[in-house]
Amino acid sequence: MDTLLNRYRNITVLLLVIFAQLILLAYQVKNDKDVRLIRLAAVTAVTPLARAIETVRGGTDGFLQNYVLLRDARSENGRLRSELGKLKLENQFLRTELGTADRAKALGVFEARSPSKMIAARVIATATGASASAVFVDRGSTSGVEKGMAVVTPDGIVGKVLASYPTASQVLLATDPGFAAGVVSQKNHVRGILKGQGHGNCRVDYVQNEEKVETGEWFYTSGDDRIFPKGMQVGRVTVARAGNPFQEITLDPIGLANGVEEVLIVLEGVHQEIPEFKTAAQPMYIAPPVPGAAKEAQPVSASGPNRAPALTTDADKITTRYREIGAEQGHKFGENLPGSKPADFNVEPNAEPKAGEKAGAEAKPRADGETPANQRPPNAKPPAGVSPSPRSPVSPSQPKAASPAQPKPPQ
Repeated sequence: MDTLLNRYRNITVLLLVIFAQLILLAYQVKNDKDVRLIRLAAVTAVTPLARAIETVRGGTDGFLQNYVLLRDARSENGRLRSELGKLKLENQFLRTELGTADRAKALGVFEARSPSKMIAARVIATATGASASAVFVDRGSTSGVEKGMAVVTPDGIVGKVLASYPTASQVLLATDPGFAAGVVSQKNHVRGILKGQGHGNCRVDYVQNEEKVETGEWFYTSGDDRIFPKGMQVGRVTVARAGNPFQEITLDPIGLANGVEEVLIVLEGVHQEIPEFKTAAQPMYIAPPVPGAAKEAQPVSASGPNRAPALTTDADKITTRYREIGAEQGHKFGENLPGSKPADFNVEPNAEPKAGEKAGAEAKPRADGETPANQRPPNAKPPAGVSPSPRSPVSPSQPKAASPAQPKPPQ
C-alpha cells in the first residue's frame, strides 16, 4: 500500500488540489436561482442514497409492524373462532331444547284433545340391525305399557309395542316388513292392509283393481286390527296403479317423516270418525233470465217508480202481492192485536169490483133490518121516522117500472 502511494503521490496530490479548487469554486458560484453549485451537487448526490435508505427503513418498519399486527390478528381470530364455536354449540343446544319443548307441547295438546288414553315416551335407543326398524322408549310395564299397544305422534302412527320391559319398551316401526295395520282411504273409503317395506315407504295390500284410489289421497287407520284406534292419520298416497292381482299402492308414513324422538303410547284406544273429504267448490254457470220475464214479474200499480225491482220467483211474486193487498186495506203485518180482522187476500190489489159484485153488495140487507131506499117498491111507504125523498120524474125513453101485483081480498 505504501509503495502504491509513493508511486502515485504526485498525481494524488494534484487531484486533491484540483478537487479542492472545484469545491471552492462551486461554493462561490451560484446559479440563476441563487443556489450555490456545491449545495446543488451535494443534494443531487445525496438524494438517491437518502431515498434508498428511507425505502429500506420504511419496508423494514412496515414488515415489522405488519408482523406484529398479524400475530395479534391471528390470536384474535383464534379467540373469535373459539367463541363462535361455543355460540354455535349453545345455539344448537337451544334449538334442540326449543324443538323438544315444541314437540312436548304438541304431544300434550294432542293427548288432551284425543279421547284415547295415552302416555308420552322418549326414544332412548335404536335397535341394531341392517334395517333398524325398531326403537326403544323409556316407558315400560311399570307405566302400564303392554305388548301390542299402538305408538303414535300428533302427525300419524309410528308403530306398535313389540316387547315391554319394566323400564323400557321396544317399538316396531311401521316401515318394518313385519308390521301390518288395517287402513281405509279418506275419499273413497277403500279398505286395505298397511305393510312396511324395510325403507322409508309403506304399501297398502289387498285392494282390488276395481276400487278407486287416487294419488295424494290420505289413508287413516280403520280399527279392524284391534291395535290402532280408528281415525288416526297414516300417510298420503304417492303411487297408485293397477297390479296383479291387487293394486300397487305406496304411501309415505307421515308419522315418521320428521324422525322419531317423542311418541305417545295408546293405553286405551277410542275410535273416532274419519274426517270427511272436502272437495273444492266448483264454479257454476247460471244462464241469463228469459227475455220479458222481468216485466211479467213486476205487476203494474199506482206506485209507479217507487215499486221494488223486478222479481223472478213465484215466492217473491206472492209475497209482493200479499204486501200490496195488506197496504191497500190498511193491514200492518205483525202489528195488529190478536183477534183483529185479517186482510182479505182474495181481492186483487188496485182492482175495481165487478158489476155483479157491486149489485150483490147493494142487495145485501142492512144491519138494522131496513130495506135500502133504492130497493123498495115505488108504492111502498117509507118507514116511520124517515121522510120520503122526492122522486125523480121518469123520462119517456125509460120504460116504466111495472107496479107489483096487489093481492085480492078473500071472497
